[in-house]
This record gives sequence, structure tokens and C-alpha cells, in this order.
Amino acid sequence: MNTKLTLNIDTEVIYEAKTYAKTHKVSLSKLIENYLNSLTRESKTKSSVSPLVESLTGIIPNDFDERKEYRNYIDKKYS
Repeated sequence: MNTKLTLNIDTEVIYEAKTYAKTHKVSLSKLIENYLNSLTRESKTKSSVSPLVESLTGIIPNDFDERKEYRNYIDKKYS
């Protein structure tokens, strides 16, 4: 069920959002709906992560090459 919503948004933001929506072939309403849906889904999902997992997040750097590290380990082990 769809409901009409009135928002007060800066004119420049509206212009940029319309341009973005047109470029991605989606309506502005659908763009905003998807964004709000992702915000609410994120908050629901975030609460299901255990404190242990949350504390471990970000420990391994993004540029970590596990294959290279494994090869180094194997080279040391068998040489």
C-alpha cells in the first residue's frame, strides 16, 4: 500500500536527486523508498550481530592478501 508523503528538501538536493534517479532509470519516489528501506533494514540487522562479532569487525585490514600469506606459510613450513 502506498501513502503520499510531503517533504521539505533543499531545491539543489532535489535537483541532484532527480538527476541521479533519471540516470539510474528509477523514480525519485522509488529511490527514496529504497533508501529509507535500507536504513531501517540496517538497524534491524545491526542488532542481530553479537558483541563478539562486532568487536572483531575491522581487525583484518582491507588490503590483506590471504593467498599471499598462505603461500608464505606453506613456503616456510616445507622449506
